[in-house]
Amino acid sequence: MANTFKNYVSASVGTSAVTVYTVPSSTTSVVIGLNVANRSASQITADVQLGSTYIIKAVPIPVASSLSVLDGKIIMETTETLVVTSSAASSADVILSVLEQS
Repeated sequence: MANTFKNYVSASVGTSAVTVYTVPSSTTSVVIGLNVANRSASQITADVQLGSTYIIKAVPIPVASSLSVLDGKIIMETTETLVVTSSAASSADVILSVLEQS
C-alpha cells in the first residue's frame, strides 16, 4: 500500500461550487489540512462539503484572513468529493492537504 502526501489548490473560488478534490479509484484519502483564505476586499462566508454533507456552512472569513477548517482528520473514500463555495465571486483561495493510500 503506497502512501503519498499531496496538496490540491483552487484559486478564486466564487459563488458556484468548486470541486477541489475527488478521491481517485482504489484509494482512501486522509484529509490532514484545509485552509480557505479571503482574497477579496470584503468579508465573505464559505461552505465546505464532503459530498452533500457540510463540514462548515456560511462561516464568516474577514478581509485578509484565512480559516483552518479542520480540527482533526477526515477520511474520504473512493470517488467522494470535497466541494467549496464562497458568498462572493472569485473571493476565496483553498489549499487542501491529503494523505492518499492506494
